[in-house]
Amino acid sequence: MNATKAQEQTAAQAAHVIGGNKANPPLLSVRGLKKYFPITSGALFQRTVAAVKAVDGLDFDVYKGETLGLVGESGCGKSTTGRTILQLYRPTEGSVMFEGVDLATIKGEKLRKMRKRMQMIFQDPYASLNPRMSVGRIVGEPLNVHNVGTPKDRQEKVQQLLERVGLNPYFVNRYPHEFSGGQRQRIGIARALALNPSLIVADEPISALDVSIQAQVVNLLQDLQKEFDLTYVFIAHDLSMVRHICDRVAVMYLGKIVELAPASELYSNPLHPYTQALLSAVPVPDPDIETKRQRIILKGDVPSPANPPVGCNFNTRCPVAVEVCFREEPELREVLPGHFVACHRVA
Repeated sequence: MNATKAQEQTAAQAAHVIGGNKANPPLLSVRGLKKYFPITSGALFQRTVAAVKAVDGLDFDVYKGETLGLVGESGCGKSTTGRTILQLYRPTEGSVMFEGVDLATIKGEKLRKMRKRMQMIFQDPYASLNPRMSVGRIVGEPLNVHNVGTPKDRQEKVQQLLERVGLNPYFVNRYPHEFSGGQRQRIGIARALALNPSLIVADEPISALDVSIQAQVVNLLQDLQKEFDLTYVFIAHDLSMVRHICDRVAVMYLGKIVELAPASELYSNPLHPYTQALLSAVPVPDPDIETKRQRIILKGDVPSPANPPVGCNFNTRCPVAVEVCFREEPELREVLPGHFVACHRVA
């Protein structure tokens, strides 16, 4: 009982730090999350000589029923963050509080039971489905692993899930190669829903699909969220789609969050220079506005996560960097209600 109270107090404290204006404690609270991949040297006796800092100290909360978007350039650590939250990668440092339990400190049977409450939708619908398994076996596998219900119950559940995501329930005996990319992603969504999770990490679930199919999948995800009271961490690089589906958005650069705000606030009032550059690249359908808009072109390449810059990670490409940016790392601080920015130049 004492341990449970301590966990609740920790979650409440975390909500106070990066909590926006929500009154309830967060469903997911991430603090100081780091994931480093070692770089080794030596053919026989390998030793660690450096590390790739894929995720380098993240702080954010996700509240029940909301969608938090993670955006940024390729290689900024978005997918690694999602996999580390679900403990597919064990964190190097930090805590991941989910429903009052620090996932980073548990393993074995206790972690396996927690996996029923959190699932993932993978980016590539072609690689994420076992080609040797029928659709019925793929969707029903979570039910079998966790021994949920009788075989007949599982069969009925699989058919219900397929029907709910817009597929013919009689397709259970077909194999993944018989489906299109959009249909395969629907199968992946059905598999993620099988155990009635409360949190789903969607790792760029539409980036591998045709544009004509993307809107259908996004609308399906939104309908399922309302129906099953789901909470999403939505990883993407399509900023226009993120604006449509997400309640809040966290912008990542080189393993760190540089800005976190409600979606409407972030798109109308971006404060970090990197966010401003990203949004300036999003096309505007109005030709009059598009011709008058000023594009912000970032110079240089993204630094290596194995050797990030001293001070602010963005200082090598920032158009407004000053001396302090090359010396001190900015902290993620609240500059407006619910609007957090890590930048020395933002007052």
